[in-house]
Amino acid sequence: MSIKKSIIINLLLVLSTSLFAHEGGHGTPLRQWKVTISNDIIKADFIKYENHTVWLSDDNHIIKSYPISAFSDADQEYIKTQSQLIKVLNSDAIISTKLPSVTYLNKALIGLGCLLLCFSVFKLVKRKKIVYLSYGVLGMGVIVIVGCKNTTSVSTAQVPQNKVTVMQTFFDKFEGVTTHVDKDFLYVSSNGLPDHEMMVGISNWQQQVPIQQNYTGSNSWAIPIQPQLAKNPLSTKTNLLKGAIAVAVNGIPIFNPLNNRGEDANAIGELDHWGGHCGRADDYHYHLPPLHLQDQVGEGNPVAYAVDGFPVYGETTDTLDQYLGKTNADGSYQYHTIKDYPYFIAGMRGEVILDPKTEAPENQVYPQPRTQELRPALRPIKGAEITDFKSLEANNYVLTYILDSKPYIIKYHWDSDDNYTYQFINPDGTTTVETYKPREK
Repeated sequence: MSIKKSIIINLLLVLSTSLFAHEGGHGTPLRQWKVTISNDIIKADFIKYENHTVWLSDDNHIIKSYPISAFSDADQEYIKTQSQLIKVLNSDAIISTKLPSVTYLNKALIGLGCLLLCFSVFKLVKRKKIVYLSYGVLGMGVIVIVGCKNTTSVSTAQVPQNKVTVMQTFFDKFEGVTTHVDKDFLYVSSNGLPDHEMMVGISNWQQQVPIQQNYTGSNSWAIPIQPQLAKNPLSTKTNLLKGAIAVAVNGIPIFNPLNNRGEDANAIGELDHWGGHCGRADDYHYHLPPLHLQDQVGEGNPVAYAVDGFPVYGETTDTLDQYLGKTNADGSYQYHTIKDYPYFIAGMRGEVILDPKTEAPENQVYPQPRTQELRPALRPIKGAEITDFKSLEANNYVLTYILDSKPYIIKYHWDSDDNYTYQFINPDGTTTVETYKPREK
């Protein structure tokens, strides 16, 4: 190949690269932002601006939110301009889904672009006149514009909004569980204690026992009313080992099937017969989908809602995707459960915000309700197995575990002033009493 031909072809490649390297994709570097409140420089892509809050995504795909006042005047102007542009593009994408003929037009335009590009290369090689380069530039421009418009249509695909009144009917079936809504979220409030038996069957126990939690008011669980499909779903095998990934319809949070050490909590004996146990704050939660709740909500109804807004159903014979979910005819999305690990939600299919204070794999969805820590975290008792758990009366419980074939008993209760009393009864009848009161926050 002659030097002249080589120069011409390289020039075309350079032009095509510059055309593809536009704002918001196709290999562009992340934008630099100066956060004035902390004086930090961060690199991230702009996601959206709403209600005076800015969402950015860093190179690890972690989404962080900031008040718009945290940025310089130049960045604020950029944010507002980009926000308006996204609204316009989204409007175009919605219109294009209603006009199937647009797809054929796009294909024709791409074909025209390829034809112009080939014509340009052919003429440059044969005639060796730089004027034919303009045909190649024009063809490449057509391909890029149509291709980017198609990318926008895919990335802004909408799923139907959740029917809030229908969601509320499932939570309303459980005593002590209440809901309220705003324009963005359905909030689920409870005391963190289910109305079924707990703890029995645990053989790998860290000495926690269930107590009430204040999942109410601003500390309630939040489920998005308008879920958004994520461009890069988070695998629950390498993410979200901390905090809840779903909320059961009885108001109990559901954590990743893996514990925070990356172990299958079910396989190593940490869970009771209902798929739950207590965390370090004595907070009861599930690690398995609570299929026993189908008795109350009915077969074919969701037993939980993921924190990305999509419902969680029981088992199905339908084909599931890699996230253990499926897309319905109306565009809605739902998760299902299977018998073996990963049991449910193999990946968080919907868009979520991650707590910036956490890192993968022990990252968590933000915000998460706060738990009420009471006793210090204890170590597992090797060989202990919980055989009985009873509610004697309101706020009064007794747990029995077997160790070396001998029964040990823990009786505990709390009063209206949040005074907690624990009585530890050994097989020989000796007793130890401990009292606690929640720390002020």
